[in-house]
Amino acid sequence: MSARVAIEPRGTLPVPRADDGASARRAAAIEAAVTAAGGVPTPAAEANALVWLSVGDPAPLTAYLDEHPGIEWVQLPWAGVENFAAAGVFDRPVTFTCAKASFAEQVGEHALAQVLALYRHFVRQARSRRWTEVEPVSLFRKRVTVLGAGGTARALIRLLEPFGCRVRVLRRSGAPLGDTETLPVSELPAVLPETDVLVLALALTPQTRGIIGAAELALLPPSAVLVNVARGAHVDTDALTEALANGTIAGAALDVTEPEPLPDGHPLWDLDTVLVTSHCADSFEFVTDQLAARVRENVGRFRRGEPLDGLVDGSAGY
Repeated sequence: MSARVAIEPRGTLPVPRADDGASARRAAAIEAAVTAAGGVPTPAAEANALVWLSVGDPAPLTAYLDEHPGIEWVQLPWAGVENFAAAGVFDRPVTFTCAKASFAEQVGEHALAQVLALYRHFVRQARSRRWTEVEPVSLFRKRVTVLGAGGTARALIRLLEPFGCRVRVLRRSGAPLGDTETLPVSELPAVLPETDVLVLALALTPQTRGIIGAAELALLPPSAVLVNVARGAHVDTDALTEALANGTIAGAALDVTEPEPLPDGHPLWDLDTVLVTSHCADSFEFVTDQLAARVRENVGRFRRGEPLDGLVDGSAGY
């Protein structure tokens, strides 16, 4: 099968912190990946496949697919596709793939850095303008609960191996994840009291929105810390703010927030038990390289009629 691939929109970059030439560089990398896999970069009117480079408003993609009914497969640029799911994009008779697991190594690395920063009290130490002795906490042999079983969870589990942690994964299906203890999400209330580090690395769906609220935070030990590298809407921000202020839990590291960006003056900025990073777990260069690799792999599979990597389950929303 031929792979005639449109690459759009070339003028929209889903990484606002990148420089002005980033959109062109990413489009060029994707075009090179298409060609390397034997595909042909093609105008939309002739395309049977599409690499979509925007992660914002899904309306332009909906209109694009309406205008070009010959497109059979769409590659999306991000792992999170909740905005497309909510807009009903996946109801179409088109195969959709996303970048799930492509950026997992850097995001898992970021999650590990966040845990260590919390346990070593880096926020408090960095803000202090004088010598301040604070007892660190060791990650070795801690009980780590990971919500989600995708690429980020798998990458983090590998990174945690040298620390000898007891890792438990909670996922929708409860199906085993290698040798890691794996439970269904319904077991969350039973697992939280036995959790030192709670990591959120799951897709945002109607079922997982607000999965961590006041009741769940109250079940954690007072020494527990929360790390969120998934989506801000997984967590009730008001409940988290109150839990941190009251000492219900010991700390939180957030690469994502609800709302996002976190407004200036929000109480979370003032807490030295909180580390906020500005949704920057992965870099432009890394994302571009990994997305290009996913495109190259999938163009080859599309040409050969093989199952594509990173398939979106429209019914599940990820």
